[in-house]
Amino acid sequence: MNENLFASFTTPTMMGLPIVALIIMFPTMMFPSTNRLINNRLVAIQQWLIHITSKQMLSIHNPKGQTWALMLMSLILFIGSTNLLGLLPHSFTPTTQLSMNLGMAIPLWAGTVILGFRRKTKASLAHFLPQGTPPLLIPMLIVIETISLFIQPVALAVRLTANITAGHLLIHLIGGAALALMDINVPTALLTFVILVLLTILEFAVALIQAYVFTLLVSLYLHDNT
Repeated sequence: MNENLFASFTTPTMMGLPIVALIIMFPTMMFPSTNRLINNRLVAIQQWLIHITSKQMLSIHNPKGQTWALMLMSLILFIGSTNLLGLLPHSFTPTTQLSMNLGMAIPLWAGTVILGFRRKTKASLAHFLPQGTPPLLIPMLIVIETISLFIQPVALAVRLTANITAGHLLIHLIGGAALALMDINVPTALLTFVILVLLTILEFAVALIQAYVFTLLVSLYLHDNT
């Protein structure tokens, strides 16, 4: 019982050598290297994806909002590489922790809100009270809009935490079921293993999609306040 509980904290080894360094260095393959005289196919694909993502994400912004391009691209690369890191054996996914996701969401949300109140004070205050609201509903609508504003960073963090945690939990449960069925029913175990492989591929896509969704929502909050 104790061995299974603390097995994830043991140092992974291969042929008697620790492979922690290889696991940590693996996500750096996602980042393009600009020190090469001639780019290879991997770097070309990386640069193309970053260019397409930045173009799509920043197309709705004015020149003031486009100054946040470096921050948004750094954010999506950080979250994407962190999510993919958790899919490697003997590794841990920091984005499954709500505290870390709140630590990213709250400062980014607060920065966009403060920026909006500084540069577009009237427009930011107008969001709390839609035009043409009956006088009797004004206090209620102000309270509702205020609550919805403060829920935004919580929704960002909870969405990322729930999606990454659910995928990892499914992989763990189906993997355990496949191992248990090996001694009981081999054909069923093989079918379960195929489902596990397909779910792992899906989880790779989810890791990148959730990074994009998180960054896109931050970009939309920024667009509303610039």
